[in-house]
Amino acid sequence: MTIRTPTPRGPVRSAPARSAPDALVVPPGEITTGHARGAPLRREGPAKLTGVAKYADDLVFPGAWYGGTVRSTEAHARLDAIELDPGFDWSGVVVVSAADIPGDNVVSLISDDQPVLVPVGGEIRHHAEPVALLAAPDRGMLREARQRLTLRTTPLPAVFDPLQSGEVFAHFDIRRGDVEAALAGAELVVEGIYRVGHQEQLYIENQAMIAVPRDDGGVAVHGSLQCPYYIHKALKRALLLDDRRARVVQTETGGGFGGKEEYPSMIALHAALLALKCKRPVRMIYERHEDIAATTKRHPAIVTYRSGVDREGHLIAQDIEVVMDGGAYTTLTPVVLSRGTLHAGGPYACENVRIRSRAVATNTPPNGAFRGFGAPQVEFAAEMQVNRIAEVLKVSPLELRRRWVYQRGDVTPTGQVLRESVAGEEVLLRATEAAEYERVRERTAGARARRGADGSGREGGDRTASGIGLALGWHGAGFTGSGEVHLASIASVELTADGRIAVLTASTEMGQGTKTIFPQLAAAELGVPVEDVDIAPQDTGIVPDSGPTVASRTAMVVGGLVIKACRRLREEVEARTGRPFAEAYRDDARDHGPTRVDQQFEPYPGVQFDDATYSGDAYPAFGWAACVAEVDVDLDTGEVAVRNVVAADDVGRVIHPVLAEGQVEGGTLQAIGYATIEEIKLEDGRYLNDRLATYLIPTALDAPRITSILVEAPFSGAPHGAKGVGELPMDVGAPAVVDAIHDATGVWIHDLPASPERILAALGATGPTSSSSAGRSRSDKDVEGAVDAAMDAPIEVGTDPLPTERTDAQPFRAPTDR
Repeated sequence: MTIRTPTPRGPVRSAPARSAPDALVVPPGEITTGHARGAPLRREGPAKLTGVAKYADDLVFPGAWYGGTVRSTEAHARLDAIELDPGFDWSGVVVVSAADIPGDNVVSLISDDQPVLVPVGGEIRHHAEPVALLAAPDRGMLREARQRLTLRTTPLPAVFDPLQSGEVFAHFDIRRGDVEAALAGAELVVEGIYRVGHQEQLYIENQAMIAVPRDDGGVAVHGSLQCPYYIHKALKRALLLDDRRARVVQTETGGGFGGKEEYPSMIALHAALLALKCKRPVRMIYERHEDIAATTKRHPAIVTYRSGVDREGHLIAQDIEVVMDGGAYTTLTPVVLSRGTLHAGGPYACENVRIRSRAVATNTPPNGAFRGFGAPQVEFAAEMQVNRIAEVLKVSPLELRRRWVYQRGDVTPTGQVLRESVAGEEVLLRATEAAEYERVRERTAGARARRGADGSGREGGDRTASGIGLALGWHGAGFTGSGEVHLASIASVELTADGRIAVLTASTEMGQGTKTIFPQLAAAELGVPVEDVDIAPQDTGIVPDSGPTVASRTAMVVGGLVIKACRRLREEVEARTGRPFAEAYRDDARDHGPTRVDQQFEPYPGVQFDDATYSGDAYPAFGWAACVAEVDVDLDTGEVAVRNVVAADDVGRVIHPVLAEGQVEGGTLQAIGYATIEEIKLEDGRYLNDRLATYLIPTALDAPRITSILVEAPFSGAPHGAKGVGELPMDVGAPAVVDAIHDATGVWIHDLPASPERILAALGATGPTSSSSAGRSRSDKDVEGAVDAAMDAPIEVGTDPLPTERTDAQPFRAPTDR
């Protein structure tokens, strides 16, 4: 077999597309490796540093009681009864069951399958599922009351293996070209099976909600959250409240990473039910153990690939199957799978692609949103597949990616033409040049050869091996397809009566810098000092619904609405006064009073997506990221130390360089944990390591030197060109680290995390893992057969599993597509 060395399709190096106006909101200046340019200080920084900032647990409501949740201890059972110990004095305790819910017993999101509380006679579907609620005046009484309540159940058969599940939450099928014919004619076919597990968000502040009953029969909820209007809608439906009587207020929020997107609706409902029944404020503050044990995680996935390459080294076929484990309830699983499906082919041009995916139910706690939202799972598999193909072809992984990476004008599997803002090659070259990738790779290859063909030998008695790895990724900016159109987000800007500018949005601050960026954008557009711009609290009684703070959409979508609202405000004031806004706005406020402008999202020109056929422009634009990681592997223990990382990320336009670099550094470290040590252990559907002592994440001592390179390929649809940065680093960090482990040891790790146990097992095998199907283990072949069977099995769902086709009683159907 002879395959020619691939050659790039286009120029060796091309500047990123710049189709947005050159006049920037904030001039970016020169990008320098490893250093951010100056920018305004964080708005909320002083309050947090001095302790003035109030998190939910800091808030004091006189007369408040403590709330707690009674949870199931079985993975699948019928709830026969809830029994209260007659020997205990229940007069000082409030008990809430499903019978106390005045409205629909559902946590309103995509599907109506998850109850607020399991009713008597209903099914418990996972360990730690909420069954009853308690409130007491002190924690001691609350603990004792929990011990005096008994759940009577009848066990039911449980399913823990997603490949054995017959209940499908969602499925997608994307086809382009003739995959089977292309594979049949390929010179080389490389197959691979890749598995990724759960990952815990482990935000620094636990889940927390405080509910306060209102005199009008409504309730106000104060809490740590990402999406105020998700909770607002959930409260209205379950408690039969109107817009006015349901109020949600975000407190200072110590991180979210997706973990405070959907689950806070559950906690808010629990706190509200207790508060309304006992007619006093109720605090629901989770301890860390409960938080890890009960809340959503990143979806585990099994991804299988068949990739075909022709004699010229072109990628001519991709046949991809994805199975995601949704856990016991739908939550956001259909849209996590949607994004995963759309990203599964990686940032590579291929004329024949078939991507089949499904998400299934198991009797484990539900999975949900997490930074990357389905893309990290599939992009790990895609990048490992490319690296294995490069090894078989005996070409550099860098050169292969340069050959295959999308260029402007290429077509994705959904038929989307990449018209602008295409910077895959640019980030790839920036990262590899800064890391001196080829030079280091040549050095590590020589060291590995001297240690022995299987990488398990010793060179001069050295017990460590060094390696360098590479990954390239892409991430759709904003919501998938028509999601933003259905959301119809609104942002408002007001010139107040006292001559100040107020920005009103529901976009929450949780560490990413929203409170800093929005005033910065408004001040730049209006030509006023940033100190004259205020940002309204995220309170549903004050701000409009500008959509959830997810999908890296805050800067691109909501920031764009803020800019457009400011332009309209400026035009109105200038038309009224005949003077420039910066000179006239204070006088206009005094003479005319307040002026408010509401700006609603309008579809991006030329962006069209068919939800029914899943074809067209999946995203208005893509962000692009490349990561180069260097590791040391202890050949005796299998432990991995990540030493250096170079991350190049195309963010469209850099609004605040310091905050952007912070997102890259934080996302990279989170990806390193995903790659090496973060793992949920399960037994009979229960998380075994649900404490900080047993669930490990990287600490500051584990952090490598991270060099951040910010690349700008602006998107013309956003007034400022920005595309977001929060999720990009999460997509590429793990495959870069695992590729570096291979470069150091000569063995392939197909499952995340690449734990010491997995590395030692691979080193103890009979040589490096083959890149051909013949070299796969029996377990891999068994998994492949099970995946094929799962894909071919009839879909057994109560309703059509495609979320975009559900129309009844699903208020978040399209808005959650992302």
